[in-house]
Amino acid sequence: MLGFVSLFMDISSELIHSLLPVFMVTSLGASVLAIGVIEGIAESTALIVKVFSGAISDYLGKRKSLAVIGYGLGALSKPLFALALSVNWVLAARFMDRIGKGIRGAPRDALVADLTPPEIRGAAYGLRQSLDTVGAFAGPLLGVLLMLLWAGDFRTVFWYAAIPAFIAVLLLVFGVEESPAVAGRRMPASPIQWRTLSELSSRYWFVVVAGGVFTLARFSEAFLILRAQQQGLPDTYAPLVMVVMNVVYALTAYPIGKLADRMSHMTLLGAGLVALIVADLVLAQAQGLVAVALGVVFWGLHMGMTQGLLAAMVADRAPVHLRGTAFGFFNLASGIAMLISSVLAGLLWDSLGSAVTFYAGALFSLAALIMLVPGTRRRA
Repeated sequence: MLGFVSLFMDISSELIHSLLPVFMVTSLGASVLAIGVIEGIAESTALIVKVFSGAISDYLGKRKSLAVIGYGLGALSKPLFALALSVNWVLAARFMDRIGKGIRGAPRDALVADLTPPEIRGAAYGLRQSLDTVGAFAGPLLGVLLMLLWAGDFRTVFWYAAIPAFIAVLLLVFGVEESPAVAGRRMPASPIQWRTLSELSSRYWFVVVAGGVFTLARFSEAFLILRAQQQGLPDTYAPLVMVVMNVVYALTAYPIGKLADRMSHMTLLGAGLVALIVADLVLAQAQGLVAVALGVVFWGLHMGMTQGLLAAMVADRAPVHLRGTAFGFFNLASGIAMLISSVLAGLLWDSLGSAVTFYAGALFSLAALIMLVPGTRRRA
């Protein structure tokens, strides 16, 4: 049920986000740097807020109520995109939407761990991620159909995004029950303390650092859409970029999650980074839409190989009573990295060109791969 909640919210979010970069450039006159700043602020906000929501969910012993608040804020933000008259409106809407994502993310991820035994945890995260990603490609497909139906009217299409968002909230409210193992357990002191953090092992903090470096190497997907547009993709079909990426993501997340229950996590993470390096190099040298599509396929492969796996690694390395806090700090590091990477990507694009942006991503990916080498010598 949590997977279907994610599916409907992602239909809503990706319907908008797959069109938003083109809308900002063509309708609002935004620069690529401005898009990078907005995407960086929005995505990093979501990840940073998770540190507090995760800790609070541990403190209260309640995950679902925070998740409902987060999904509710996301649903309420959707009409603001249709009403946006300037880049500042878009920033406000994205900020509200991502605060909602930040509030719901860590409690939801911790709830998955609360409900599943360790021996199938990789598969559980992979399944939720796959359903989430089905929504992430269904949303852009719906965006293309609606753009064709409404003759490219961005604002009318954005209004439709509110419908699946509110369906997601209803599914969560009526279809998900709090885990009995955690409900009622309340920490007696402040939810975030130095003593609490000392209970998190060095193996956990390694995953936090790795996740941050991974995010630094992988900037916002908005730049994939802009690269395709640069190579001649019409505005109406811009969402197809996210369709291609998320189809690959959805098809690989669950099988890789099951595989992670049986083999070295570090080896799989290394393979995921190789896929990202290939994606960056192909996109940097792309001449035409076929090459862009190939780069996007490898980008989606990287996502499927790493995102659910990193979540499972966090869950495995955190004490049961600190899972929400552990996911929160993991996402804090990733949020800071996302802000830096997206702003840097926009700056490089405007000043040195799109190819340099993707070459820089490949270099960061190579640095992350080198960091993982010592870990592959030990059992993950």
